[in-house]
Amino acid sequence: MIMKLINEVSRWAIPLVFFIIPLIAFIRGVNVYEAFTEGAQEGFDTAIKIIPFLVGMLLAVGVFRASGAMDLFTRFLAPITGLLHIPGEVLPLALTRPLSGGGALGIAADLINSFGPDTYIGRLASTMQGSTDTTFYVLTVYFGSVGVIRYRYSLAVGLIADVVGFLASVFICNIVF
Repeated sequence: MIMKLINEVSRWAIPLVFFIIPLIAFIRGVNVYEAFTEGAQEGFDTAIKIIPFLVGMLLAVGVFRASGAMDLFTRFLAPITGLLHIPGEVLPLALTRPLSGGGALGIAADLINSFGPDTYIGRLASTMQGSTDTTFYVLTVYFGSVGVIRYRYSLAVGLIADVVGFLASVFICNIVF
């Protein structure tokens, strides 16, 4: 019964949002089309601004993976992860996720293709994708596009959140699966 309700709510959630937001804007007297085109223009301008930061970030991730540093770091951490019963196969995902969402998605897809979606590793990879963020990407692209040059504690907090998300994924997957 509850699953049926969740499925129905899920099916109608996005269409309702797409209907309700313009309806509320229309009721409040907002010119919906004009507001949409202004937002689209701002989005396009932002996309143009972030291209140099995006290229730099993708280059750094590519060099990190192609140089073998990722494999070396994974092997270095293997004794620790073995003690924590964390499969070594997910370490490249955990290391790539703070750097690149696309790269992490590729690794997660490879893990799911190799081990299967219903295996512990496949489920852990999926849970990690949803529990962590692309910290360096956010700092580089978004902070860079708006001119933030002093990150202060953002990097440390972002990386701590990634580690907590990774460990929480392992903990939850051990309990649930």
